[in-house]
Amino acid sequence: MKKSMIIKSLLGIVVVIVVVLIINMMLNNKETTARQDAADAWKTLLEKQQFADIPSLVTNASITDNDFTEESLVEKYNTIFKGIGAKDIKIANMKVEELKKDHYMMTYTMTLETALGKMASMNYSAPLVENDGNYKIKWNPTLIFPHMQSTDKISYTIDRAERGQIVDQDDQPLATNAPFYQMGILPSGLGEGKTRDKNLKAISKAFDVSVETLEKKLAQSWVRDNLFVPIKVIDMKEAKDLDGVKYSSKDMRYYPLGEAAAHLIGYTGTVTDEDLKKNKALNPDDTIGKSGLEKTFDKELRGVDGGQISLVTSSGRVRDVLLNAERTDGQTIYLTINSKTQKTAFKALEDATGSSVIINPKTGDLNALVSKPSYDPNKMVRGISQEDYAEYADDENMPFLTRFAQRYAPGSTLKTVTAAVGLDNGTMTETKTHKIKGLKWQESSEWGSYYVTRLHDDVSNVDYKSALIYSDNIFFAKEGLEMGEKKLREGFNKFAFGKDFNLPISMKAAQISNEKTFNSDILLADTAYGQGQVLMSPIQQAVSYTAFANDGKMTYPRLVKGTKVKMTQAVSAESAHKVRAAMQQVIKHKGGTGNTLKSLPYNLAAKTGTAEIKQKQGVYDGTENSFVLVFNADKEDYLLLTIVEDHKKTGRSAIELSKSLIPVLEK
Repeated sequence: MKKSMIIKSLLGIVVVIVVVLIINMMLNNKETTARQDAADAWKTLLEKQQFADIPSLVTNASITDNDFTEESLVEKYNTIFKGIGAKDIKIANMKVEELKKDHYMMTYTMTLETALGKMASMNYSAPLVENDGNYKIKWNPTLIFPHMQSTDKISYTIDRAERGQIVDQDDQPLATNAPFYQMGILPSGLGEGKTRDKNLKAISKAFDVSVETLEKKLAQSWVRDNLFVPIKVIDMKEAKDLDGVKYSSKDMRYYPLGEAAAHLIGYTGTVTDEDLKKNKALNPDDTIGKSGLEKTFDKELRGVDGGQISLVTSSGRVRDVLLNAERTDGQTIYLTINSKTQKTAFKALEDATGSSVIINPKTGDLNALVSKPSYDPNKMVRGISQEDYAEYADDENMPFLTRFAQRYAPGSTLKTVTAAVGLDNGTMTETKTHKIKGLKWQESSEWGSYYVTRLHDDVSNVDYKSALIYSDNIFFAKEGLEMGEKKLREGFNKFAFGKDFNLPISMKAAQISNEKTFNSDILLADTAYGQGQVLMSPIQQAVSYTAFANDGKMTYPRLVKGTKVKMTQAVSAESAHKVRAAMQQVIKHKGGTGNTLKSLPYNLAAKTGTAEIKQKQGVYDGTENSFVLVFNADKEDYLLLTIVEDHKKTGRSAIELSKSLIPVLEK
């Protein structure tokens, strides 16, 4: 009996001990979880920069002991981390360890990106203190940055990278940095009442800024009587001595060719919120390329800012350098463009809407890429007025459109390609002729009301040479049908169609048709003389036609110097030479469509063309684009392709406008 009682007593004691142990374990687990929760919450706060939550995670005593209030502590974090452009904060190796009984320490490492680059990994530690069953952090300034004290500040200096230049083939600047005046107002210098009103009117008149705009700028919340209020960027020669007006020097982007190269070079501007969302590497005050090559080569041109982030004591002594970054200036982009040629080609277009492309057929160097009408990129950089921007945006001729990369129906200039393809595949021969009567033709009555037309009926037995001289649509329509779709496509595809030239210019590939097959004899016939659904940009046309100045080899275009020269055999040298000889007769023959250039003292080869703008097959609204391609058949060192949109409205054809440009290209 006594033995069983003893056993029961022992069992009871064991049960009590087990229960106590379980309770202790549960309490310990709860405390462990609470400590880990505090550490995890701190990690989340830092990584998401939710600094407003700091007071809820740290002890009140630790805030006041370091001479902060809850509000000033939150402001300190926000000011520092926003000021250095902190992002991508990463907390790693977070641990909570017991140093001695009931004394716990949180440790972790932190890395972050700043506007000057990535900071090296930093080590942090802070005690965790129990507070009503929860744990809070005993905060101190070293939790902002190691070695930091309460009265320390962050010194953030930026050494701005200089944006690289874009230069032409002779190292002449196309985009550079130049000193400008920032005109501004010192409010205290305006006076009061009627004197102030008089001075504002004088400033408005002198600098073409409305009084309303001036008043808005002066009403900004940060403006003080003794603070400089920026108004407008001006050339130094525009500076005037007026009451209240002050100036500061400022380096800005400058485009020496202005409108003449705007579509190619583009312009820069300050980043927007949308830019920042697209590119996390950007900072709010960065200047980036907004269009053209400035945008394409922005990363190379922008370089990398340098600078220093330091801990500085209240006396101005540097306590610790957190980050020291060397500045890397932007690269120079060397182009094949010739500034003089670019300006002259732009001027030669006069008031026409169109484009000119000038390429070296042997090297592929693009010497000029012109689009007109244009806009002033220097206005865009300095801060274009709403009125000026609206004038551009509302212009029906679309001055922002980059026409040298825009696709058009090439019209009769493509007949040179059709002729070369036909000669190469044997469909066309030197002696073969088509008997053509009248100015219109259709293959059969199945074409309904649709006819292929031509402008001249001087020749009835037409061979490929006279067809090129007189630009006979009917001849090439017949040849296209006899050649057949397969041979025509195979020949065309050896030229620019469907090819990516890897140019730093946004441009859709040239197309033969909308679909992979024509599914129509009419479309096949129209394609053979450059209509139908054929679409080519002026660049793609010029590239295709290099074959006639380069023994049948098509030379890929180069815009950046140093790019490897690339050629492909588009047609045989023999066929190319035959077409070139006919192109010379386009100028020399009395009835040739290029006879306008006959008076020039050069041995030129040319092909003119017009392309009807059709709403759909057979529906023509009277609008025509005019084209010309021309090169020197002896030197073969340039090829000019010009398009004039709606040339009847302009009153000048492409060949007429090109005449003044050719002597410049011959020099």
